[in-house]
Amino acid sequence: MARIDVTIRGAGIFGMACAWEMVRRGAKIRVIDTKGVFAGCSGGLVGALAPHVPERWNAKKAFQFESLIMAEEFWRDVSQASGEDPGYARTGRLQQILDEEGLTRARERALEAETLWQGKAVWNVVRAEEFGDWAPVTPTGWLIHDTLTARLHPRKAGAALAAAFESAGGELVIGEAENEGALLWATGVEGLSDLSADMGKTIGAPIKGQAALLKLDRPDAPQYLADSTHGIPHVDGTFAIGSTTEREYDDAFSTDSQIDDVVERAKAACPALADAPIIARWAGLRPRSRSRAPILGAWPERDAQFVANGGFKIGFGMAAKVAQVMADLVLEGKDAIPEGFRVEDNL
Repeated sequence: MARIDVTIRGAGIFGMACAWEMVRRGAKIRVIDTKGVFAGCSGGLVGALAPHVPERWNAKKAFQFESLIMAEEFWRDVSQASGEDPGYARTGRLQQILDEEGLTRARERALEAETLWQGKAVWNVVRAEEFGDWAPVTPTGWLIHDTLTARLHPRKAGAALAAAFESAGGELVIGEAENEGALLWATGVEGLSDLSADMGKTIGAPIKGQAALLKLDRPDAPQYLADSTHGIPHVDGTFAIGSTTEREYDDAFSTDSQIDDVVERAKAACPALADAPIIARWAGLRPRSRSRAPILGAWPERDAQFVANGGFKIGFGMAAKVAQVMADLVLEGKDAIPEGFRVEDNL
């Protein structure tokens, strides 16, 4: 009998979330990562768990909604098991409404959200003055305020997940070790390359992102989305701003004037940030699938091998549900992977 039921390659958000879900179901799990926990794009600065707009509902949006609702309990359990704070809070988000057409569309979406979000969260159109100096600049005087958006602190979340996993008896290897049992590949950009090579077709591609961290202590304030910038207040008195989307780049891990431009636009859009100094910058590669949905399920033509990849910008928000469906599949043979999420759907 194998000492390990499942080996998970990759200790990013998908790998560690799946590991935690599986180990607390009683499985014997080994996680292997040569670089460390959240050493790739999961260890960035932003940490947004944000929904798509509530309209034109599809499998991806439904999956994401369920995951965002599950996230509060998921991260509470991680915190309790680890004794560490992952920085999770469902603080909501503010978005600019730039013109009358946008105002009409926002109000229509508010009505859609009443049904699609099942009364578990709201998408409201509110006066900007309700949020005082925290309100993003909005020409119409109106903002979208949703209560579904949440945040976590990426590096604190990684540490908490690792501690929770090990406290439940999981084996975490930073370095190399043997694969035993079923094998789940959650290896991000490298995994997309491996999948593409195996399938003979590009399954996805790395997209560079840059983000910045400011010193600003507003931990309970809502996030904002303004002028194509996303700002997230964190529990430790910092404020993350992101991010760029770069398909072409010379150095995947260096920052440049592109993030400076993002910060300038963010400060112009939200005057409360004006005097906040930059204390850190980050750059890295994020795995984006061809379909833009996560890639989940069996690795075609490989017995007892599975894939959890393609988190791109929505990995944190998808993590709780990804962990549930992958544990169902790998441990119980129950296939609840949504349409559009499989390897084959990216061919």
